[in-house]
Parts: sequence; C-alpha cells; structure tokens
Amino acid sequence: MSLQDHIVIIVQARMSSSRLPGKAMMPILGKSLLARMVERLQMSYYKATIVIATSTDTGDDLIEQEAATIGVPCYRGSMDNLLDRHYQAAVQHHADVVLKIPSDCPLIDPRIIDQVLDFFFDHRYSYDYVGNLHPATLPDGNDVELMTMACLERTWQEASRPLELEHTTPYIWENPEQFRIANVPWGTGLNFSMSHRFTIDYPEDYAFICSVYQKLYPRRKNFSCNDILQLLENDPAIYEINARYAGVNWYRNHLQELKTITPDQTRILS
Repeated sequence: MSLQDHIVIIVQARMSSSRLPGKAMMPILGKSLLARMVERLQMSYYKATIVIATSTDTGDDLIEQEAATIGVPCYRGSMDNLLDRHYQAAVQHHADVVLKIPSDCPLIDPRIIDQVLDFFFDHRYSYDYVGNLHPATLPDGNDVELMTMACLERTWQEASRPLELEHTTPYIWENPEQFRIANVPWGTGLNFSMSHRFTIDYPEDYAFICSVYQKLYPRRKNFSCNDILQLLENDPAIYEINARYAGVNWYRNHLQELKTITPDQTRILS
C-alpha cells in the first residue's frame, strides 16, 4: 500500500426494506445496528474513510442523522440506483480503492476485511476487483468486495441492467473476461456460506444478532467469526434462531439473469 492510496468503505443503508423496514436503526446493546456495523469496520487495521450512502428520500433523514451521531460522512443520492450512489460517494471522497460492505452485516469480522485488503495490496496492479463471494465460503454476512476506482468508474459508465444498478457489482463479476478478478476464500477450507447466516433480513436474524452481541460483546468487543462459530457450537439454540433462512439470498430472484451464479448458491424459501 502506498501513502497515496485512499481507501473508502461505502455502506449502503436505507430505512425502507421489503422484509424488515428500519433494520439499520434497530437497537443492539444501546446503539443502532448501523452504529455497531461501523464500529466493526473501524476495527480494521487499514486507515479508511467510512461513508454511509443513502437516498434523498425524506424517510432516510434518520440515516443521515445517525451518520452524524456516529461521526462518519453521509452521501445522499439516487433512490434506486445504488451503483450511482456508490460511484458518486467514492468520487466525493477521492477514493483510490473502494470497498462495498452491505449495511446488513453487523457481525462482519474486521479481520476478513483486512485479508481482502492484504491480498489486493500484496498483488498490487494485478486485479481490478477482489472479493470473497465468488464463490462464497464464509458464513453469510462477511461480504467484502473491493474494486479500484477505475473499475468502479467503468462499471458506472457501462452497467445498465436493473440488477446491476441495484446490486452495484454484478456487472464486474458477471464479466470476468473484461476485468481482472480474484477471490479470497475462507482459510479453513470449509464452506459455511449456505449453512450459517450472520446477516439481517428477517426478525429471526435480528434476534440471532442480538443474542450473539449479548453473549460476546461484553467480554470482547472485537469478537471474531471464529468466536461466533464457537458460541454456536457451545449453544446450538442460538444457531437455530434463524437457521431456516440459511442460504437465502438475493440471487434467488435473478437466477435466469445471472450467468455466473448457479442454483446451489442460493435457496428458495418453501
């Protein structure tokens, strides 16, 4: 990493959600889910600017207010075009390297963020995009996607399908012949991406996340993915709270459109 590299981590957050409205502001041990998420991101050993990206809808005034409370900048832009929001936030904050980390990952392990950044900087100038989702191996909710500013700008200029604009990065990983792409798998050699769910989209997910924080945070604020897995092994009842949603992700709604995603990478709720 050179002294000139400016890393910007962009967290997209909105109050509206088809399954769990207002989830970004749900309380976890006295702070909002969004605040807990930012707290986790700030544990990375890389110096980075963390930006909350939200829409100009008045309902998202709360997100802007929370960003001010947390002490991180907020960018407000398009309601539905998250790719444009992502790009404009990166431009506004003069990014060289941009990370996309979803706001529904309040249990993300900062060490995993660092692993992706380490890989990128260890292979300097070799990759446009480095992530840990293609294929995914870690428990769902440890999503890290890194792209160069040039890669993001090209994506912003060329992407046009609704799913590309909504989900920000599919244009990149759906076109591996156009971009230099690398994936950082979980170092254990295991694959828990379809069996363990650390993200939030349903009330059961919120109950699960609260349970994890209540058990682990008082003892160790920077608890790790391995700490969570050990907790679930010791107390299987916590794992069961949201186990029925394990493997459920947004791919299920776009299998006919995604050429690099196979049906075994998602699950349809029965």
